[in-house]
Amino acid sequence: MAAITKLISIDRSSPVPLYFQVARQLQELIESGVLRPGARLENEIALAEELGLSRPTMRQAMQHLVDKGLLARRRGVGTQVVNSRVRRPIELTSLHEDLERGGRRPRTEVLSLRTEPADAEVAAALRIEPGTDVLALRRLRHADDEPIALMRNHLPADLVTLDERELGAQGLYRLLRRAGVTPSTADQTIGARRATATEARLLTEARGATLLTAERVSFDTTGRAVEYGSHVYRASVYSFEMTLDAR
Repeated sequence: MAAITKLISIDRSSPVPLYFQVARQLQELIESGVLRPGARLENEIALAEELGLSRPTMRQAMQHLVDKGLLARRRGVGTQVVNSRVRRPIELTSLHEDLERGGRRPRTEVLSLRTEPADAEVAAALRIEPGTDVLALRRLRHADDEPIALMRNHLPADLVTLDERELGAQGLYRLLRRAGVTPSTADQTIGARRATATEARLLTEARGATLLTAERVSFDTTGRAVEYGSHVYRASVYSFEMTLDAR
């Protein structure tokens, strides 16, 4: 770790707090891959001495990264780097494509794929009559073999033909575009709730852990509703990002 501390520079004349300077630079080393998942860090006393900082300042920097899900403290092991949090921009894209662009390796487990009559919720979202046939798919998405999202989607049954092999290898939006269907706009709601027992088991979280939720209805260029997605994400490793502009 001594070599890592040489990559961290402290500017004592800066108005930025010292702990945050350290935390930000350690985060950059983690996200750039210099510090890889599983790497162990020296204890806070040794790090503080190498950087010329007080122990409370170093402890605050480390806790900042623990709270962000980038470091984990484990009894008998010490402080380790964990897989970096997936940060997803709020855009009309698929999670599969976003992971690829972010340098992560997506893997999809198709839990179910079937045709079924639309219930009231799905029918309202897709602007169709209840009981109309829809494609219903449920998938578990991994990033670098770590489960991050449980995804439930419904599409009009006459829209596209899907099979489990393709869904396991490609993102849904890529398959739609290949079939000539282009999602153009969407209405999306983001929230949070507690995990059910099944969700916690599939996502390797504690029962009752907080999950991020996203419900999206996508429309093609003609205004037809082509997809209704109801997804849950592990809040410990996943976040949404957006840019806000003043009016």
